[in-house]
Amino acid sequence: MNDFTHTQARAGSMDMSVDAGLRAFMLGVYNKLALGLVVSGLLAIATSQVAPIRDLLFTVQATPQGMMVGLTMLGMIVQFSPIVLLFGSMFFMRNPSASGASLLYWAVVAAIGASLGLVFLIYTSTSVATTFFVTAAAFGGLSLFGYTTKRDLSAIGSFLVMGVIGLIIAMVVNMFLQSSALMYAISAAGVLIFSGLIAWDTQRLKATYYALGGNEAGMAVATSFGALSLYINFINLFQFLLMFLGQRE
Repeated sequence: MNDFTHTQARAGSMDMSVDAGLRAFMLGVYNKLALGLVVSGLLAIATSQVAPIRDLLFTVQATPQGMMVGLTMLGMIVQFSPIVLLFGSMFFMRNPSASGASLLYWAVVAAIGASLGLVFLIYTSTSVATTFFVTAAAFGGLSLFGYTTKRDLSAIGSFLVMGVIGLIIAMVVNMFLQSSALMYAISAAGVLIFSGLIAWDTQRLKATYYALGGNEAGMAVATSFGALSLYINFINLFQFLLMFLGQRE
């Protein structure tokens, strides 16, 4: 998704004045993000609470230590489908259309939303709700900072992307080590990295608006890709915060 917006001007060299067009563009991104989060929440509730759907995706077993939750084969496909969709789009959406970008966004939202049923099965509803509101508050503050700051955040972009790659490698390694200490370290790093990405992506979207120069077709595509970037950042921040704030069933 970042490749689409690499045509951006540097934050320090562009006109940072707020105008009606920029407000409308950013409002379109945030509205799509908010609707995506609502859809994800509804899907997560459905896949965790509706028994026939739940049993298709998850295996649930009560033990003295708590709920043991696993994935069925279909559940594993749903769990990894967002990664397949995102990587596939890099090859098959070289010149994305507005409808194609929107379809990709909703496909990723649906897949992630369905897989988030796992969260509702592992953690109490109260802790999930509390963590969601903490995430929303943090997201609002970080995105506002990225939107209003005059400081050029582009320098930290590559560092943050490398940090995400490092997180993925560490998580794969910990699948074999099963170290709780390493998992908490990964979660702490994840909170910091995705907090930075929220601010950076927000400023990047603002720069994209200026770079597109009023191109309506380009802005329609950028709205979907921008909402997708912020949605992924939000969900990842939520899941890493849940490691600290969540209470297990």
